[in-house]
Amino acid sequence: MAKVNTPRPDLFGKVRMGYVLVESHKLDDWQRFTRDALGLDVQQDGDSLVCRLDEHARRLVISPGALEDVAALGYQLDDQASLETVLQRLHQHGVAVEKGDARGAALRGVEAYWRCIGPKDLPVEFYVTPLLSAAPLSMLASGYLTGSAGMGHVAITSRKPEAMLAFWQEILDARHSDDIEQQMGGLMLDIRFLRLNQRHHSVAVACTRGRRMDPIRTRVQHMNIQCATLEDMTAAFQRCRKLGYRIMMGVGQHTNDRELSFYVQSPSGFEIEYGWDPIAVDEQNWQPTLHQGISTWGHKPLDHNLLDELRQAARAVRSLLRREYTPFEPKH
Repeated sequence: MAKVNTPRPDLFGKVRMGYVLVESHKLDDWQRFTRDALGLDVQQDGDSLVCRLDEHARRLVISPGALEDVAALGYQLDDQASLETVLQRLHQHGVAVEKGDARGAALRGVEAYWRCIGPKDLPVEFYVTPLLSAAPLSMLASGYLTGSAGMGHVAITSRKPEAMLAFWQEILDARHSDDIEQQMGGLMLDIRFLRLNQRHHSVAVACTRGRRMDPIRTRVQHMNIQCATLEDMTAAFQRCRKLGYRIMMGVGQHTNDRELSFYVQSPSGFEIEYGWDPIAVDEQNWQPTLHQGISTWGHKPLDHNLLDELRQAARAVRSLLRREYTPFEPKH
């Protein structure tokens, strides 16, 4: 009997960024930053801060610890079959997966989750069912756009961009949206943007051209949240300025997804991009494009100075002495 080839399941459109877990000793500053500057709904739960954007009980969770960085990224899958596909693919690539315990699930606001160590030693977690809350949101913004596109995106710098991209593409069927060439502190960055659904990108991966270096201390260079109105974005910008948080890039518009946004440094050092109105990808007609520079206008450094440039250059050189973990090498 002839062997029947089963079609490979396509997870595109069935995956979205669901939560971000941060570890920090600066809980008081994080509370002020998330509640008073960004304008999120923020509650204290034991020794952790819990931030809501919508009906999900938890979107951003800050727990005490010395990491001062993103501790995990959580991705929601449409159904159990999609989760099983992810777990099977990880197993086929030799990536160890463990099921989280009940306490960890409660912290993340999910019924259950599975965890692996992804590229750059960043824990990547998968779940199906989030816990929801009927409690009214108490926040300064009028709302955030989440839904089937998820809570936003992350940007990551890497010395192994091919392996980094392969993780998202081979495990989650991420699609290539476009690319940007950007000069930064004397280095040329090549940035590739991947989407998991109609959101223009869920993951951006940046690398230095030529000698691969990593000038960013944190695992995630920035995470993005998308507010509902232009007024929400401009009001958050003004609050961040008034409260003294460092604006790494002022308000501007991106060349590729056309989002209007600004970038502010979080208490743990990575940046938050606070944006409004990016385009959604038309899957029938979309063609990847190479853009020159990240912005059509604006996004000028406001609180980014020469000392920051020198620190980034020093980190870039030191990164040559470190090994960057990747769970598997890309297929050729």
